Amino acid sequence: MGDAVWVLGASMTRFGRYPDLDSVDLAAQACMDALADGGTTIHDMDVLAAGSLFQPPGMGQRVQKQIGQTGIPVYNVTNACATGATALRLVYMAIKAGEAQMGLAFGVEQMGKMGLLRGGSKEEANVYEPSGRHGAVTAVDGILGTETMPGVFAQAGMEYAYENEGVGFEQFARVAFKNHQHSTLNPLAQYRKEFTMEEIMSSPVQSYPNTLLMCCPTGDGAAAAILVSEERLRSLPIDVRKRAVKISASVLTSDPWVESGQVQPDVNTLTRNAAAQAYEAAGVGPEDLDLVELHDCFATAELIHYDNLGLCERGGAGEFIDSGGPFRDGRTPVNVSGGLISKGHPIGATGVANVYEVTTHLRGEAGDRQIKGARVGLAHVIGLGSACGIHILEKSAA
Repeated sequence: MGDAVWVLGASMTRFGRYPDLDSVDLAAQACMDALADGGTTIHDMDVLAAGSLFQPPGMGQRVQKQIGQTGIPVYNVTNACATGATALRLVYMAIKAGEAQMGLAFGVEQMGKMGLLRGGSKEEANVYEPSGRHGAVTAVDGILGTETMPGVFAQAGMEYAYENEGVGFEQFARVAFKNHQHSTLNPLAQYRKEFTMEEIMSSPVQSYPNTLLMCCPTGDGAAAAILVSEERLRSLPIDVRKRAVKISASVLTSDPWVESGQVQPDVNTLTRNAAAQAYEAAGVGPEDLDLVELHDCFATAELIHYDNLGLCERGGAGEFIDSGGPFRDGRTPVNVSGGLISKGHPIGATGVANVYEVTTHLRGEAGDRQIKGARVGLAHVIGLGSACGIHILEKSAA
């Protein structure tokens, strides 16, 4: 299609702790790397969109002062965990509308040890450091009435387990086992340590069934992407065009009204709606996906999203994980980066980082974690509040 939008350049910093850098430093590094990866400069950009959740206002303009102030429109985006994906979609829409030929989107967050900020104990805030422990999670939740993340996603997982056979504590733990295992091959992951099922299941419970090793850590990091119109892409050298990755679908949804959502946040319907729209727009189905990066803020979240994204039959998420389907050598590899559970979750950066990961595989540049022959991939994020972003990406045919 002549009006397609493509990823021309992409980058991310290693996720982790950066006490000697600030969020502007991290974002500038990711942006400069993405510009270089696409063979472009800031002077080629027609629009810039910046995503961050906890940083001071005006992140886009602050980063401009480091990478170049060219007078282009700058948009600053906050949209829960879908912040980065929303920034990316904003640049995508500007190009689709004909207002830009090329644009830069980035997401950044510097979170540090936010367990203390959210009511956790000092001991909780200090666990899972690079020595091999897990950390910076919120305090243990109760059974009902919570709006904190561990409790919400624990409840969603337990509801799925109640309604579907073959889903229990072991299946949720196997999700974390997989992602910790995958992370050992990703040099940009915050943690690269494999854990046994026993270690995962016996680690401290945060909100049942999620134990400490089934929760994502907080951290610092940034990711950036350069998007380009098909018209502009055609004018670029063939070696550049070969590395470009097509955005076949870009979708953003929010919660529709559902009766159950008045008590417990509904993390399913907006993802199902987004997936249906994305598959229709891209002209593909879940069976066509070679890899998926989805929002595994907790192990329970990943398992229910197998179903929400159509990666398994309705009610079949337990069998899907037990059969090895989402492992890197399975039917549909999921979170080969290590996912949020091991790669990390600097909130504003995550949506762009997931697109970076899929892009890297479609280019055949993922090194030891490469999914061979990958041609179609999906990047998914969900933020309570609520927002769900899905991007379907396809390998260049040039």
